[in-house]
Amino acid sequence: MKISIMFKNKRVRQILIIGFWLILWELLSRLLHNQLILVGPTEVLLSLAALLPTGSFWLSILFSSIKIALGFISAFLLGMILGCLSFRFHWLKELLEPILLLLKSIPVASFVILALIMIGSPGLSIFISFLIVLPIIYTNTMTGLSNTEEKLLEMASVFRVSFWKKVRFLYLPPLKLQLETACKTALGMSWKSGIAAEVIGVPNMSIGEKLYMAKIYLNTPDLFAWTIVILILSAIFEWLFLKLLKHI
Repeated sequence: MKISIMFKNKRVRQILIIGFWLILWELLSRLLHNQLILVGPTEVLLSLAALLPTGSFWLSILFSSIKIALGFISAFLLGMILGCLSFRFHWLKELLEPILLLLKSIPVASFVILALIMIGSPGLSIFISFLIVLPIIYTNTMTGLSNTEEKLLEMASVFRVSFWKKVRFLYLPPLKLQLETACKTALGMSWKSGIAAEVIGVPNMSIGEKLYMAKIYLNTPDLFAWTIVILILSAIFEWLFLKLLKHI
C-alpha cells in the first residue's frame, strides 16, 4: 500500500526513474570497463567537482551563455516581428518563404563552416543559434495568429473593438500558447547548435573549447561533466524564459 502511494507521488516517481538510469549507467560502465568509451556517474561527478572551483569553468559558462542567449533572444524578437508582418501582408510571407525554407533545410555544420569563414569564431555561437531559432519562432508566430477564432474577430468588428484590445484579448492568447510550445523546442536547439558551433570554431574561453580539449586529450569524464553542465544551463534558461513569457 505504501509503495503504491509512493509511486503516485510525481516527485518520488521522478527520483526513482533518475535513480534507475543512474544505476544502469554505472552498471554499463563497470561491464565495459573502459573509461575511454564510457565512464560511470561517480567519475563524472568527481570531474565536475574538480571543475567547479576553477575560474575558467565559470568564465566559459558566462561566455557561452551570454552569446547563445543573445542569439536566441534576437531570433525570438525578429521571428515574432516578421511572423506578425507576414500574417498581415501575404506578399511578405511569399517573399520570405524561400529563405526560411533554406534555413530549415541546410545542415547546421554547413552553416557553421560558412559563418566561420565570414565572421570568424568569436560571434559564431550567436549567429548559429540565431539562424536555427528564427524559422521556428517565425512559423509558430504565424500558426498562433492563424489560430485566432474567426467568429470572435467578426464580433469584435461588429462592436468596433479597438485594434489594441483585439491584439491583447483575441490574438495574444493563442499566440502565447503557440510560442510557449515553440520555445521548448527552440531553446534546446539554440544550445545544441550554439555549442556545436563552438566545438567547430573553438573560440577562446567557451564551453565548446572545453569539449574540444576533452576530446583531444581523450578526457571522457570531463566530456561527460561538460555535457551535464550544458543540459543544466539549457534547462535553467528554458525555465526562466518560459516563466517570463507567461507573465507577458
